[in-house]
Amino acid sequence: MCGIAGAFWTSPQHEVSAEVLTRMTDSIAHRGPDDSGIYHRPQQEHGPYGIVPGIGLGHRRLSIIDLAGGHQPLANEDETVWTVFNGEIFNFKSLRARLEGAGHTFRTDSDTEVIVHLFEDEGVDAFRHFNGMFAIAVWDQRHRRIVLGRDRLGQKPLYFRVQDDQLLFGSELKAILQAPGVPREVDPGAIDAYLTYQYVPHPRTIFKGIHKLPPGCYLTFDGQKLEVVSYWNPDFTRESNLSLADAKAELIELFTDSVRLRLQADVPLGAFLSGGIDSSLVVATMKQLTDQPVKTFSIGFPQKDYDETSYARLVAEHLGTEHHEFQVTPDAVEILPKLIHHYDEPMADSSAIPTWYVSQMTREHVTVALSGDGGDELFAGYDRYKAVRLAAMLDKLGPLGRLASRLGMKVLPAGGPQKSILRRGYRFAEAMSLSPARRYLDWISIFNETRRSDLYDDAFVAQLPDADPYTFLYNAWKRVGRRDPLTAASLADLTTYLPCDLNTKVDIAAMANALECRQPFLDYRLAEFAIRLPAKWKWRGGRGKFLLKHAFGDRLPKVIWNRKKMGFGVPLNTWFRGQLKEILHDTLLSETSLSRGYFQPEAVKKLLDEHDQNQFDHSARLWALLVLELWHREWVDGHR
Repeated sequence: MCGIAGAFWTSPQHEVSAEVLTRMTDSIAHRGPDDSGIYHRPQQEHGPYGIVPGIGLGHRRLSIIDLAGGHQPLANEDETVWTVFNGEIFNFKSLRARLEGAGHTFRTDSDTEVIVHLFEDEGVDAFRHFNGMFAIAVWDQRHRRIVLGRDRLGQKPLYFRVQDDQLLFGSELKAILQAPGVPREVDPGAIDAYLTYQYVPHPRTIFKGIHKLPPGCYLTFDGQKLEVVSYWNPDFTRESNLSLADAKAELIELFTDSVRLRLQADVPLGAFLSGGIDSSLVVATMKQLTDQPVKTFSIGFPQKDYDETSYARLVAEHLGTEHHEFQVTPDAVEILPKLIHHYDEPMADSSAIPTWYVSQMTREHVTVALSGDGGDELFAGYDRYKAVRLAAMLDKLGPLGRLASRLGMKVLPAGGPQKSILRRGYRFAEAMSLSPARRYLDWISIFNETRRSDLYDDAFVAQLPDADPYTFLYNAWKRVGRRDPLTAASLADLTTYLPCDLNTKVDIAAMANALECRQPFLDYRLAEFAIRLPAKWKWRGGRGKFLLKHAFGDRLPKVIWNRKKMGFGVPLNTWFRGQLKEILHDTLLSETSLSRGYFQPEAVKKLLDEHDQNQFDHSARLWALLVLELWHREWVDGHR
């Protein structure tokens, strides 16, 4: 696991110096504290292939495999292919055997060398052969171009900026911002999307002119033509007709092999264990594949509603793991500046806080940790899918269903605690007049369309692009074609919420603490299998993960399968009426904040007042606004 940065240019006036390249690379030193390297070569007027563009590749290394020989940047024998990459190629041993059979000679035992030799043979088609989590940059001298590629499910981030004939890239935004002349112009459309989703969706970033490479895509640039191509396009409309027995057998085989591949490491390795189904299954499978006790790590909080350590302890005892349990009292005042600095753009998922703490404490014992991310999206584990199923049944009733929804809005309260049953019932009924995809967005939004309209200043609205943030979710939703709404919602989450929120959250929190996090559920073979599964093998008896329980039910205590799902979060509601109240009010109502011209001051004050008086739980919305303002102060105000 590492950090990469670099530049490409075809004219001398856009050259990026070795000093700037070093600065870009050093800005992400936390991602790779063990080693660093750069390859810098100015533009050449008379090279072996004509005029050769200038290239700079930078790398920071967290050593995991081939500790002595895995230095980057790394080239092939004649130095016509150079690469830097962040992540792991888990099937590198089988790829290496194939390449050796084709006549390639290897100088190291690292997965990095597989990339350069496979690229020699396959070019950009090499990305289709990698099973892993990766962000890769390749200098292809023969074709005088830079190539960037990102893994299928967006586990590793990759940012880029193209201006004229120059391309800059980095594992984090902060690397690109080190280059001279990169403007920090905030994109109003990105703010609109952020307040909708709690993250800025790809390919956009918070800054105009800087982009995220979407998951499952590669990019080529030769100084004139920029091309972004999707190399992973599973058919979301196709549904398998596997029997339950066959689906069970295939799931066990795929999941076991995925965990096996992710146990490759030359450093200490363990697993996050929350006590939920997904992380517990990862640990149970690790136990089957290794002779040594599995090291597991859990984090607990004083507030009972946010503490899962009793379940994690139960699983650890059941599986006989070497369990480490950390009890912490989250200090929002202390951790906020760290989060704002490391998450280069606004990210309002407050579960970044416990993710940060568990990563920090796990790193004291191991360098690699496996986690259960992805199980909810692949096997329909979120509670919100219950609403999707109920809404689909009401839709089938036609006018009768719409009448039931209108009656619900009349009798249910619009206010009250955000997660109360009555409040949820009102939100459900309120959204029933919308299309299934628009309705789902209304349920998951931090600020839905109505609330954003009430919040925005007229001058800010005038700056917004015509594009609707809804398009991002809708484009994912419609990929399933005529399949059922549960499948549409869960697979839309797989390609939106998972890469943009969950994977970003985990990558930044883990890498800030020099910890590699591996996610067995996100093996692309397992994802393709789950994409094809019919809803009946995921959802049964009002609950998700039916096939997981059918396949692995005997590996975990029954209470783990039957327990109520608990979010991985922090008590924002309480914080904003206690230790964070003063900071929240002072920040959001400050002249600095209100003068930005984004929001109507009266609307911000109303949110604060309603939350203070316990009329509404606006904690998620207030957190989003607080993060946005503190981000501005860290990344924009001081750099104008």
